[in-house]
Amino acid sequence: MTHSEGRDSRPTPPTLPLFPLHTVALPGVHLPLHIFEPRYRQLTIDLVTEVVPDRLFGVVAISNPTISEVEQVTHVHVTGCAVRLREARRLPDGRFDIVGTGHARFRLLDIDAGAAPYLRGTVEWVDDEPVPEGAEDAEARLADAGRLAHRRYCSVAWESDGWQSPPLDTDPSVLAYRLASDCILPLADRQALLEERHPLRRLRLVCRLLAREAAFVSELSAVPPPQHEVNATLLRPNLN
Repeated sequence: MTHSEGRDSRPTPPTLPLFPLHTVALPGVHLPLHIFEPRYRQLTIDLVTEVVPDRLFGVVAISNPTISEVEQVTHVHVTGCAVRLREARRLPDGRFDIVGTGHARFRLLDIDAGAAPYLRGTVEWVDDEPVPEGAEDAEARLADAGRLAHRRYCSVAWESDGWQSPPLDTDPSVLAYRLASDCILPLADRQALLEERHPLRRLRLVCRLLAREAAFVSELSAVPPPQHEVNATLLRPNLN
């Protein structure tokens, strides 16, 4: 679009159903959730039946742990991740266990708190910055360093059969997210990874984070609980 086309010709920003959480969804990473509140049960039904286009919903991290009900943009981190529903299992009492996969990063522009039955947000998509030409060698070195940091972390944090390295053909733009998915990082660190738009800087960041966490776990002999237990607790949405 050229400037001469005018402001009014710009496409209307997309809207997404919003799912505020006390965690950060990352592109290319699976997100399991247990759905029990009625409004999010309805969202799940709308996703399954594709009332919601492309089965996409927006996950935004709650910015203050004392917030019990998200009503405005200042209650969340404005950079979020659209998640596509992959699996949904309805339980006998009407609850759902679902699995989504991070799809794309967005910036939250506005929240419609009056939307029924669940929140909706106006968003704009946020693309990565381009990797400079001739940076292939640097990208490969950072990818190797990231994989090494991931192996070191997982070797001290998890049982030998509880993790695996991302496939070698993983897109460099999502590799940092995939490496971070096996590490129990503070919300602020996961948010920083999501907000970093340059793939090479993102790989450097995940290398530092994994090295720090590996040293922490090793020195304290503080092995985290199994990942499935973490998913069952930390990844549950704040629905009250």
